[in-house]
Amino acid sequence: MNLLDVLPVALLGGLLGLDVVSFPQAMLSRPIVAATAAGALLGDPAGGLLIGAVLELIALETLPFGASRYPEWGSAAVVGGGIFVHEAVHPAGAMALAIIGALATAMLSGWSMVKLRELNARWATSRRDALDAGARGTVIGLQLMGMTADLVRGAVLTAVAYALLTPTMHAALEVWGADVRISRAVAVVAAASVALAAVWKIFHAVPGVRWIFGAGFGIGVVIVWTGGFGT
Repeated sequence: MNLLDVLPVALLGGLLGLDVVSFPQAMLSRPIVAATAAGALLGDPAGGLLIGAVLELIALETLPFGASRYPEWGSAAVVGGGIFVHEAVHPAGAMALAIIGALATAMLSGWSMVKLRELNARWATSRRDALDAGARGTVIGLQLMGMTADLVRGAVLTAVAYALLTPTMHAALEVWGADVRISRAVAVVAAASVALAAVWKIFHAVPGVRWIFGAGFGIGVVIVWTGGFGT
């Protein structure tokens, strides 16, 4: 793996990491979107969508509201999608290892966001007089500095994680002994369990959500049963 292999993935991770908090907060950083984008970039959008859907189940447990601390899934899902589709035939263990890699990256990336906030606070403190005076240029400058730093943060973290985890995953797959169906089943069941726990928590916190969930589930079943739209 060389720089040209890592650079496009790193740029994508930086852009989608930027979407989490800084700009534009358009849900592009959700795992199902980010991993699919990574898969498409590397020539396997279906593989990216597959691992993205599983990561999305896990990410449902996290509610990124306000200034709370949480895993950063934008860059992490790009890494997870990238290392999963790097193994073209998706052998046994590929999904499980991609999930582990994405989870580790998400936690590290979440920590890096906290450090970035601390850096932003120091920048703002050093310009306190100009901010108190309402200097427009200072406000815009701080915003641009924060966004640029966030972009660099996501890109560097994605590059390092992707470059390290891809060969690590390949080496682990060489000695993986479990059947591919069992490996995928365990990974999906574990992710679904996390998602169900998140949904159950929301059921008890948001009035009427059970009816909304039930209606959506029923509509989905009807669509699948009838063969989808337009058939």
